Amino acid sequence: MATANTMDYNAMDEGEFRRMLRGFIAAECPPHLIDQARRVRWHEAKDWVLKLSAKGWLAPAWPVEHGGMGLNVEKMLAYHDEFDSAGVARHPDIGIVMLGMLLVRFGTDAQKAHYLPRILSGQDIWCQGYSEPGAGSDLASLRTSAVLDGDHWVINGQKIWTTLAQDSTDIFVLVRTDPAAKKQRGISFLLARMDTPGITVRPIETLAGDAEFCEVFFDDVRVPKDNIVGAVNDGWTMAKALLGFERLTHGSPKFAQMALQRLAALARELGVFREPAFAETYARLALDVADLTATYARFAETLKSGGALGPEISVLKLWGPDLYQRISEVMIETAGEHGVTLGPSTIGGAVFDPLGYYFLSRPTTIYGGSNEIQRNILAKTLLGMPG
Repeated sequence: MATANTMDYNAMDEGEFRRMLRGFIAAECPPHLIDQARRVRWHEAKDWVLKLSAKGWLAPAWPVEHGGMGLNVEKMLAYHDEFDSAGVARHPDIGIVMLGMLLVRFGTDAQKAHYLPRILSGQDIWCQGYSEPGAGSDLASLRTSAVLDGDHWVINGQKIWTTLAQDSTDIFVLVRTDPAAKKQRGISFLLARMDTPGITVRPIETLAGDAEFCEVFFDDVRVPKDNIVGAVNDGWTMAKALLGFERLTHGSPKFAQMALQRLAALARELGVFREPAFAETYARLALDVADLTATYARFAETLKSGGALGPEISVLKLWGPDLYQRISEVMIETAGEHGVTLGPSTIGGAVFDPLGYYFLSRPTTIYGGSNEIQRNILAKTLLGMPG
């Protein structure tokens, strides 16, 4: 059961706040979740998630009245910086960083009362049913349908690249509820239990050998009529809001920060900071990470103050994953022969997985809206260029 927060973390001195987080992480975070160069599964992260939940620290961005920490931007950045500096792996958190914030903003009182506590307690683990084989970056072309039949929606179709669907208890899914309407206007946002009859999950193995993504098939899947978030055929509003949260998440500096920290540790073990070429490369990457962090803080402040994330959020989605990939490439080059070894290797007196970081960074420029699509958004909406 999640613990309600009674402490005003925003009133704390930042140094005290950081020391509090650092001490808890050092004492409680399982060693197997430190410096993982892959996405961890629910069974690996469950105990840690429940510890964070019991502490009231699982949802730093959520309002206090909904069980979150209610952190302002400065404390939010400090929170993520401490977890990332310690090398804590990202746990299955789609319910926290995506659906939870969406329900806070658009959900009914009944939906908030039912789902938010279950997310915080670890009872419900969510996955995202957006992309389809014929509707990836062009999400509005989705064809998965939902037809109202009495008190239930009947869903038919397929989703793909669904992260950790095999570990999830629930899925939020975009469906077409009015095939005659224009693409964006006939879409609705539904919630479904993964054990509902008619749902089939098929894992997809990645280049790194992990089953991080899945296909999800819907065959006459019946979900209650009240499982819709927002109005019927207004799912695109939900989608845009959630994509804003997602692009903020995917553009977060934490991925680049963690990779940069591992690169620095690797460089110290190999003694390459003495080499001028590497020192210059590292300095440029560190400055880029600092700039990304400052830009992220601006967008996070807009979101936390109740503002909407406009098309300019695509800058963050472009920049963060690209920087993450560039750091992973330097890590491979720096590691030399160990850079082409699959799995952890002992280099000097420490263990590193350069190829793991490289593989983990590859899809970041594709998911959440490919970088090519983000450039088109910026060109059309901010620069006024023809589509």
